[in-house]
Amino acid sequence: MKRSLSYLIMAGALIGLATGPVAARVTDKDIENDAATPGDVVTNGLGTKNQRYSPSAKIDTKNVKDLVPAWTFSFGGEKQRGQQSQPLVHNGKMFVTGSYSRVFALDAKSGKKLWEYNHRLPEGILPCCDVINRGGALYDTLFIFGTLDGRLVALDQDTGKVVWNEKVGEYADGVSITNAPFIAKGLVITGMAGGEFGVVGNVSARDAKTGKLVWVRPTVEGHMGYKDGKENGISGTTNATWPGELWKTGSSTPWMGGAYDPETNLAYFGTGNPGPWNSHLRPGDNLFSCSTVAIDVDTGKIVWYFQHTPNDGWDYDSMNTIIAYTGKDGKKLVAKADKNGFFYVLDAKTGKFVRGFPFVKKITWASGLDENGRPKFIDSNRPGDPLKGDGKKGSSVFSAPSFLGGNNQQQFSYNPDTGLFYVPSTEWGMDIWNEPVGYKKGAAYLGAGFTIKKLDPKDIGGDYIGAMRAIDPVSGKVVWEVRDPAPLWGGALTTKGGLVFWGTPDGQLKAADAKSGKVLWSYQTGSGIIAPPISWEQDGEQYIAIVSGWGGAVPLWGGDIAKLTSGITQGGTTMVFKLHKSGK
Repeated sequence: MKRSLSYLIMAGALIGLATGPVAARVTDKDIENDAATPGDVVTNGLGTKNQRYSPSAKIDTKNVKDLVPAWTFSFGGEKQRGQQSQPLVHNGKMFVTGSYSRVFALDAKSGKKLWEYNHRLPEGILPCCDVINRGGALYDTLFIFGTLDGRLVALDQDTGKVVWNEKVGEYADGVSITNAPFIAKGLVITGMAGGEFGVVGNVSARDAKTGKLVWVRPTVEGHMGYKDGKENGISGTTNATWPGELWKTGSSTPWMGGAYDPETNLAYFGTGNPGPWNSHLRPGDNLFSCSTVAIDVDTGKIVWYFQHTPNDGWDYDSMNTIIAYTGKDGKKLVAKADKNGFFYVLDAKTGKFVRGFPFVKKITWASGLDENGRPKFIDSNRPGDPLKGDGKKGSSVFSAPSFLGGNNQQQFSYNPDTGLFYVPSTEWGMDIWNEPVGYKKGAAYLGAGFTIKKLDPKDIGGDYIGAMRAIDPVSGKVVWEVRDPAPLWGGALTTKGGLVFWGTPDGQLKAADAKSGKVLWSYQTGSGIIAPPISWEQDGEQYIAIVSGWGGAVPLWGGDIAKLTSGITQGGTTMVFKLHKSGK
């Protein structure tokens, strides 16, 4: 799994001159109000609660058919691979990241490049699942993003010059940052990746203006947290749910970023799989892996946690998008469509389980959830222990979903007008088996083998793999779905205009009626889409933007499914749409 990436060495330099409008400061108030202000997009998630809901209604179910390209921008070069970025828009500028830790500042109305930054990547970086980046954060006059060598970099919005550059973790150990950081109360808060290399996951917060570390909270039981350079309490209790010394390489990396609710003052993060994959080596629940954790932004301490897959044996990371919202009864809630195939609703203040239900058709590892949300395991579907066989390979089982999940990095959205969640879902399974493994710094730490496979159409009611699903969080019913022959790997956007936008692996950006699911418009972008759309208003017009460029985990680890998508053209393009004049 470890790959030589010497060809990634790039000139870490500023390219081009800034000629756009001078930066206006992005304040904490701007960030907290982002979900209600259609004139910009200053957060990843179109608001701190991650709802990916646009309050704009200039584009609606009646005129969406009149959407046409306003401009396109190519990232250029040979780095046309794995584009998962969500753009940000502020003060007439768009900021978008590209694969290989690049940043582009563009004129939001014309697409003209204002400046470009290429981060200098060292030889020997260890990205698990492609050289992707999911975007950045805006604060004051800075654009802040994470890099594949485990750093946070702050760039001046006007010039692209580096203002500060801080190390989050050691890239030689396997640490990388692919998630978009977010801002809460002047802090830039981020997770990190590297769970497949046995690094210890953590969430860290820095002063957004200076990069100075304020607090760090480990997401593996037994590790000490720090605040202002002083010890700030151990996460959990050492050895309570981890045997022996395995907690020291426990993984559980929060690699997808998080959400923040100013009303609870909590940052919500999903955590990744425990290490290694071979669960027979680590009996116990293995906290805080495969969990949702709520961290107090002021103290850096875990207020509550909910574990979705205790003693995970299938790589069911629970790092998926977390959405904070208010239920019909006025209760503050958080929701997650988990890798493991279940949709969860939790109390946002306490983490108490409210309800859960399957959102995919085939789940083999558990028969359901109990009254507390704990899975009812099907023991026969856990990959076998190698030590009970020939010592080289445990018994193989067929499990669904696959380790790439019923939902993975593809962000889902929530529309408060319909009360529905829009979840890019995938139906697939895998053959999986365990193998002996030991930890070696900078080497893959799996202890498992796998092959992803397509499901029998009879098991899921048709011949498809992906499905955009509208889910009622109260009844648990799928209100409507739009199926796709390939796995959906890009995020969703929903709008006040009654629409849902999403992209497909064959390059289509689609728009459907949020209530009925009827597809009303589509456009071919030229490459597979694995990124989420955004919307904003400028000079009286509403715009829709998407980054197009196939890559990510599916072509790397997708087994039989990767073969089905092998003909998809790679790319790297930002595309922006608006209504044709005749459609106004």
